[in-house]
Amino acid sequence: MRSKAPLMMMEQMVMLLVFALAAALCLQAFVKSDEMSRRSEARDRAVAEAQNAAELIRYYGGDAAHALYCAAEEMGAGYEQGAFWLDYDENWNPIPAEDCGMERPREVYRLSVWGVPTEVPGLWTVRVVVENMEDQAEPEMLFEINVSWQEDSGHE
Repeated sequence: MRSKAPLMMMEQMVMLLVFALAAALCLQAFVKSDEMSRRSEARDRAVAEAQNAAELIRYYGGDAAHALYCAAEEMGAGYEQGAFWLDYDENWNPIPAEDCGMERPREVYRLSVWGVPTEVPGLWTVRVVVENMEDQAEPEMLFEINVSWQEDSGHE
């Protein structure tokens, strides 16, 4: 009479293999879920930061250069040639443009704002973009919005 031990051993190994595959799939699902959650959280924060910048720009009004300069000053952003940018660390803490010290945090996110030409006199438009800069070769755009306003003509 033959022993049934090898057959039971095979059955145990198959069960172990099925369990290992199920565990790997569950782990992969949890990792993907965490990644999606982080991406969603970053997009939500990008929307809020872009909206804050857009409202600040519209608040200052006037021509685009004036609005961008004033908003950049208030936000602590870098300003150059009618555009401004503000970097954030991994926790969305702003990194002021003048913070050029040796212990400057690594920028992970960037808010950029620049003017967009229009053909209507007195109508100004700027584009506000928030990007994930972790992959320096190809930043991932998290959110983008155009903001328009009309300059007061001074008529009463």
